[in-house]
Amino acid sequence: MISWFYQGAEFIAIAGGVLALVLGLIGRLPSLVSLSPLALTVVALLVQAFITIGVLASGQAAKGDVIEFYGYLITALVVAVGAGLWSLAERSKFSTIIIGAANLTVAIMLLRMWQIWFH
Repeated sequence: MISWFYQGAEFIAIAGGVLALVLGLIGRLPSLVSLSPLALTVVALLVQAFITIGVLASGQAAKGDVIEFYGYLITALVVAVGAGLWSLAERSKFSTIIIGAANLTVAIMLLRMWQIWFH
Protein backbone atom coordinates (compact mmCIF):
# COMPACT_ATOMS: atom_id res chain seq x y z
CA MET A 1 0.00 0.00 0.00
CA ILE A 2 1.35 3.39 -0.96
CA SER A 3 0.55 6.13 1.52
CA TRP A 4 -0.04 8.97 -0.97
CA PHE A 5 -2.30 6.77 -3.09
CA TYR A 6 -4.28 5.81 -0.01
CA GLN A 7 -4.68 9.49 0.90
CA GLY A 8 -5.99 10.30 -2.58
CA ALA A 9 -8.48 7.43 -2.51
CA GLU A 10 -9.57 8.43 0.98
CA PHE A 11 -10.15 12.03 -0.13
CA ILE A 12 -12.20 10.95 -3.15
CA ALA A 13 -14.32 8.62 -1.02
CA ILE A 14 -15.02 11.20 1.70
CA ALA A 15 -15.65 14.10 -0.69
CA GLY A 16 -17.86 11.95 -2.90
CA GLY A 17 -19.76 10.64 0.09
CA VAL A 18 -20.48 14.07 1.52
CA LEU A 19 -21.41 15.42 -1.92
CA ALA A 20 -23.83 12.55 -2.61
CA LEU A 21 -25.42 12.84 0.85
CA VAL A 22 -26.01 16.57 0.35
CA LEU A 23 -27.41 16.00 -3.14
CA GLY A 24 -29.67 13.24 -1.87
CA LEU A 25 -30.94 15.32 1.02
CA ILE A 26 -31.92 18.14 -1.32
CA GLY A 27 -33.78 15.64 -3.51
CA ARG A 28 -31.45 15.17 -6.49
CA LEU A 29 -31.62 11.89 -8.41
CA PRO A 30 -28.44 9.91 -9.11
CA SER A 31 -26.41 11.56 -11.87
CA LEU A 32 -22.85 11.76 -13.11
CA VAL A 33 -22.14 14.27 -10.35
CA SER A 34 -22.97 11.75 -7.63
CA LEU A 35 -21.84 8.58 -9.46
CA SER A 36 -18.46 9.83 -10.72
CA PRO A 37 -16.76 9.91 -7.29
CA LEU A 38 -18.11 6.40 -6.61
CA ALA A 39 -16.69 5.19 -9.92
CA LEU A 40 -13.34 6.83 -9.12
CA THR A 41 -13.38 5.11 -5.74
CA VAL A 42 -13.94 1.73 -7.41
CA VAL A 43 -11.07 2.38 -9.82
CA ALA A 44 -8.84 3.43 -6.89
CA LEU A 45 -9.71 0.21 -5.05
CA LEU A 46 -8.84 -1.88 -8.10
CA VAL A 47 -5.55 -0.04 -8.57
CA GLN A 48 -4.84 -0.48 -4.85
CA ALA A 49 -5.35 -4.24 -5.25
CA PHE A 50 -2.76 -4.39 -8.02
CA ILE A 51 -0.36 -2.12 -6.13
CA THR A 52 -0.47 -4.32 -3.05
CA ILE A 53 -0.04 -7.47 -5.13
CA GLY A 54 3.07 -5.90 -6.65
CA VAL A 55 4.38 -4.76 -3.28
CA LEU A 56 3.87 -8.22 -1.80
CA ALA A 57 5.49 -9.87 -4.83
CA SER A 58 8.53 -7.63 -4.44
CA GLY A 59 9.14 -9.03 -0.98
CA GLN A 60 7.72 -6.32 1.24
CA ALA A 61 5.12 -7.27 3.79
CA ALA A 62 2.26 -5.68 5.61
CA LYS A 63 2.54 -5.26 9.36
CA GLY A 64 -0.91 -6.79 9.83
CA ASP A 65 -2.74 -9.75 8.38
CA VAL A 66 -2.77 -9.62 4.57
CA ILE A 67 -5.85 -11.85 4.37
CA GLU A 68 -7.78 -9.39 6.54
CA PHE A 69 -6.52 -6.55 4.32
CA TYR A 70 -7.83 -8.24 1.18
CA GLY A 71 -11.09 -9.07 2.97
CA TYR A 72 -11.63 -5.36 3.55
CA LEU A 73 -10.60 -4.58 -0.02
CA ILE A 74 -13.03 -7.08 -1.55
CA THR A 75 -15.85 -5.99 0.77
CA ALA A 76 -15.24 -2.33 -0.10
CA LEU A 77 -15.44 -3.20 -3.80
CA VAL A 78 -18.70 -5.09 -3.28
CA VAL A 79 -20.21 -2.18 -1.33
CA ALA A 80 -19.19 0.41 -3.93
CA VAL A 81 -20.24 -1.61 -6.98
CA GLY A 82 -23.48 -2.68 -5.28
CA ALA A 83 -24.39 0.92 -4.46
CA GLY A 84 -23.67 1.99 -8.02
CA LEU A 85 -25.82 -0.77 -9.47
CA TRP A 86 -28.58 -0.01 -6.98
CA SER A 87 -28.61 3.65 -7.99
CA LEU A 88 -28.90 2.70 -11.64
CA ALA A 89 -31.76 0.27 -10.97
CA GLU A 90 -33.76 2.51 -8.61
CA ARG A 91 -33.44 6.14 -9.58
CA SER A 92 -34.62 8.08 -6.55
CA LYS A 93 -33.19 10.55 -4.07
CA PHE A 94 -32.69 7.64 -1.68
CA SER A 95 -30.32 6.04 -4.18
CA THR A 96 -28.21 9.18 -4.09
CA ILE A 97 -28.12 8.92 -0.30
CA ILE A 98 -27.06 5.26 -0.64
CA ILE A 99 -24.21 6.37 -2.93
CA GLY A 100 -23.06 8.78 -0.22
CA ALA A 101 -23.32 6.17 2.51
CA ALA A 102 -21.40 3.66 0.37
CA ASN A 103 -18.61 6.17 -0.29
CA LEU A 104 -18.30 6.95 3.41
CA THR A 105 -18.36 3.23 4.24
CA VAL A 106 -15.54 2.65 1.77
CA ALA A 107 -13.62 5.56 3.34
CA ILE A 108 -13.83 3.85 6.73
CA MET A 109 -12.73 0.56 5.19
CA LEU A 110 -9.79 2.30 3.51
CA LEU A 111 -8.75 3.68 6.88
CA ARG A 112 -8.87 0.19 8.36
CA MET A 113 -6.85 -1.17 5.42
CA TRP A 114 -4.24 1.52 6.05
CA GLN A 115 -4.12 0.53 9.74
CA ILE A 116 -3.64 -3.12 8.85
CA TRP A 117 -0.89 -2.35 6.36
CA PHE A 118 1.13 0.15 8.38
CA HIS A 119 0.40 -0.60 12.05
